[in-house]
Amino acid sequence: MLVGLIVACEVAFWVLLLAGLVARYPLRRPRVGAALLIAVPLVDLVLLGATVVDLYGGATATFAHGLAAAYLGFSVAFGHSMVRWADQRFAHRFAGGPPPVRPPRYGLARARYEWREWGKGMLGWAVACGLLLAAILLVGDAERTRELESWIGRLSLVMAGWLIFWPVAYTVFPKRRPPGVAAG
Repeated sequence: MLVGLIVACEVAFWVLLLAGLVARYPLRRPRVGAALLIAVPLVDLVLLGATVVDLYGGATATFAHGLAAAYLGFSVAFGHSMVRWADQRFAHRFAGGPPPVRPPRYGLARARYEWREWGKGMLGWAVACGLLLAAILLVGDAERTRELESWIGRLSLVMAGWLIFWPVAYTVFPKRRPPGVAAG
């Protein structure tokens, strides 16, 4: 059930985001659009509530409970960026806004971008691990929360891989602009 709710929350995130942007730009209803965009984080609260109720009600933590914590953590860290990304594209397409900002592709600017994105990932990791630890404390039974402890290790491993293969790699081996390619 929880995996289905996670999928439903992801779908609801994108549906509310799309509806908010359609109301804001093509329909020119900025207040309706703002209300729909404000509702986007409420989807996360539904998932958080369902997860807490399930665990507090006696369920043994499963992969889905850990996935819910990871989803919530990274939604907190990257949700605003995703909304901004979509908003730039809608504003450009439907309201004559400037072209969307693209991440830098080369050199030190790209390395800084990768460090900033990894920093957001670390925020997501911290929120997810905080939720996992809170759930472990809430349940108070090591046998029922073993899977949640595993998720802390999984997320830490993912963040270590991300650190090595993106920010560190782009810092140590910066991608150079090919000759003849204009800056920008």
